[in-house]
Amino acid sequence: MGLQGLDLATFIIYCVTLVFIAYWVSREKAGHEKDSKDYFLASKSLPWWAIGASLIAANISAEQIIGMSGAGFAIGLGIASYEWMAAITLLIVGKYFIPIFLEKGIYTMPQFLEQRFDHRVRTIMAIFWLGVYVFVNLTSVLYLGALAISTITGIEMVYGLAFLAVFSILYSIYGGLKAVALTDIIQVVLLVAGGLMVSYLALDKISAGQGPIEGFSMMLATVPEKFDMVLSPDSPHYISLPGISVLIGGMWVMNFSYWGFNQYITQRALAAKNLKEAQKGIAFAAYLKLLMPLIVVVPGIAAAMLSPDLAKPDQAYPEMMKLVPAGFMGITFAALVAAIASSLSSMANSISTIFTVDLYKRSFKKEASETEMVFVGRSVAIVAMTIAAFVAVPLLGKLDQAFQYIQEFTGFFTPGIVAIFILGFFWKKATAHSALAAAISSAVLSFIFYNWWPALPFMDRVGVVFLLCMVIAIVITLIEKKGENENAISLEDMNFETSSGFNLATLGVVIVLCALYVTWW
Repeated sequence: MGLQGLDLATFIIYCVTLVFIAYWVSREKAGHEKDSKDYFLASKSLPWWAIGASLIAANISAEQIIGMSGAGFAIGLGIASYEWMAAITLLIVGKYFIPIFLEKGIYTMPQFLEQRFDHRVRTIMAIFWLGVYVFVNLTSVLYLGALAISTITGIEMVYGLAFLAVFSILYSIYGGLKAVALTDIIQVVLLVAGGLMVSYLALDKISAGQGPIEGFSMMLATVPEKFDMVLSPDSPHYISLPGISVLIGGMWVMNFSYWGFNQYITQRALAAKNLKEAQKGIAFAAYLKLLMPLIVVVPGIAAAMLSPDLAKPDQAYPEMMKLVPAGFMGITFAALVAAIASSLSSMANSISTIFTVDLYKRSFKKEASETEMVFVGRSVAIVAMTIAAFVAVPLLGKLDQAFQYIQEFTGFFTPGIVAIFILGFFWKKATAHSALAAAISSAVLSFIFYNWWPALPFMDRVGVVFLLCMVIAIVITLIEKKGENENAISLEDMNFETSSGFNLATLGVVIVLCALYVTWW
């Protein structure tokens, strides 16, 4: 398909402008040298709009745009549950989890685990998260992003991988989290504008020029099976979205792990000016999540009507981008790259934060200076991106639906992670041994169920393993008979009250979700 001259010029202007703005917003005052707080937590100065936009920009990447559109092509609107249920999850995280994290003054999730349990839990989980972020998250976003660029422009994937890796590092390496977060508002505007354009053109194409509303009505009439939000057991896709479990089962565990205890997500809230600003940003992100299926799922469903013979479902979104006329393709292409680059830079920054704070500073060089920590952080970001670029194609090149693969893989570990944090938050007796047991049990039990009960949908498996991890951790804690842990969180001293604006926002999200699920149950 390729980019025309005007499209290419638009895209180049976007790239240059973003790099310039990233450096400009993250520059330091004369005489002040950037320290670890500046680099990893944006000087704890992020306003609500930057937090909300950055949460979405970090989340919506090639994994969602390409992968979820592919799932929309194969499964339908049911995959939107990941987005819509995330909206209410965000509000719960904002009300009950973020106050605890901010009160503890932490930089990373492993750091919290040491404060609550011990250094063993911190080190083990730090190493685990580094592995997942490099070999699952970074690689998947790089691969799917390069696949999209290759489909749209015709260039070889290796060049797309190299461009994404270099560009993502280039605009984030100097400023760290501040550069990423404060440019994410541009990324989100582009993402929403470009995504809505693709959806509009796809629906208009279906209606033969009669408009997107008519096109949507025709989709409802022609492929009604694509609009089942709660799949029945006889659905061929039930194993991916097992009916009522998307509302009351394992999806809650997946969402709490991602939105509550995921470093490159929570790091934005940790960098807020204060708790109220963090909660306003989270509420803003929740409403953006309600909009996301229109951008990332509808094009996939439209592709099922317009291009039903695609070789792979993950080709659905790039195929729909071909509908964008010359002159506008540059904007739409920039929107796609914006989403990919933002996620990559966010992940790289979080990888560097965990390595520097939880391993380098904690275990290798406790006397490391602030300047040295910033240098190590930048170096680790570059190394992580380089590794991910080299292993992306070998790891993911043969997959049809990368989004489902990623969920399946992370589902091995998320039950234990959620169990550790929930017990650490709300049960004063929980011990370090019980936390380690939950982490190990999660992987072992998931492996057992995966191999000896393959018919069990992975989302149900996540729910069952979570409950078993909770039971194992509780039993071990009771056997130890240590009483209340000296590092336990005093919930009595925590302020979980939220503003009337946050409460109204929560009510609005609940009403919208109820309307959506009642309409397409």
